[in-house]
Amino acid sequence: MIKYINEHTQEISRLRLELPFSIFPYIFTVIKKIVDKARVPGKFLLSGSANFALLKNLSESLAGRAIYLNMSPMSRRELFFKTEEEPFLMKFFRTQKIESSTTPEKIKDEDIIKGRLPPVALGLSERTLWFKGYEQTYLERDIRQFSQIVNLISFRHLLSLVALRTGSILSLSDLARNAKLNVSTTSRYLSLLEASFIIRRIHPYLKSKAARLIKSPKIYMSDSGLACYLAGIDSLDREPLMRALFEIYVAQNLLLIIESRWQGANLYFWHIQGRYEVDFVVEAQNKCIAIEVKAGEKWEDRELSGLKAFVNNTENCIAGVVAYNGTNIVRLGDKLWAIPLSVLLS
Repeated sequence: MIKYINEHTQEISRLRLELPFSIFPYIFTVIKKIVDKARVPGKFLLSGSANFALLKNLSESLAGRAIYLNMSPMSRRELFFKTEEEPFLMKFFRTQKIESSTTPEKIKDEDIIKGRLPPVALGLSERTLWFKGYEQTYLERDIRQFSQIVNLISFRHLLSLVALRTGSILSLSDLARNAKLNVSTTSRYLSLLEASFIIRRIHPYLKSKAARLIKSPKIYMSDSGLACYLAGIDSLDREPLMRALFEIYVAQNLLLIIESRWQGANLYFWHIQGRYEVDFVVEAQNKCIAIEVKAGEKWEDRELSGLKAFVNNTENCIAGVVAYNGTNIVRLGDKLWAIPLSVLLS
């Protein structure tokens, strides 16, 4: 294949390659040479199951020559709505007015448990069997080719621990101790999981942008269905992790809206140790919206103390939103709204 590409460079107008690039990293060297000879936008479309930019064994980068697009699990918008319409959150951010044609409805437990990976979300495969195959082939075999994984049992244990602690602030030493791994190996495994799109890190919202990168992030599984499978969860009825799983669902949808439609926007969380916390902060154009996720229809006023504190003490915060699993849009006060999850993610 490499020989063919080299010998027929001028004849190729478009080429799509689907390869495990971690195994054949030298393909980047060939492509770089071809692109440097004759730059034709869109000549190559490369797809793979890892974040090329984070793979350490690539001998060449395509800096200045390529655009990287991350293909996340399907969003709620893709499944239920017309994606050509502007996302509700972007319109609300711009106007602070409720402009939605979506009929509010509750998020079903089934949506959380299935997740958004297409074969399961679209009902093309039986959930448990598909995730079992995914774990055996991709998580245990393909990922091991990206980096040396000596102890598969510890790696699988780490995966389950991450699923059980999804949405929590990362304590590397604590996670390493419970996984029976050293801190260095745990850090390497987490980087590997991030490079292969299994986990996402969300950094804290702080005034200092440098501090945002230094302080411990929250760690999320990239898909609620995968998290449920790895954590052994088949039902959300009386499930202690229900709220965390709803957080994953919201995070994956918010990230997809931001990454696919909202250039310049970023997703954070806010945490003042021992006092306040807000699940998500969406920042764009030096303004932000705070979002507190509720898995149910009701909440106690004291549960909104973090949201109110953020709105009242953050000068550039234009709104605080209680994203709850209900059907009514309610104005709670100055700059405070209760918005159904189904509307917020539409």
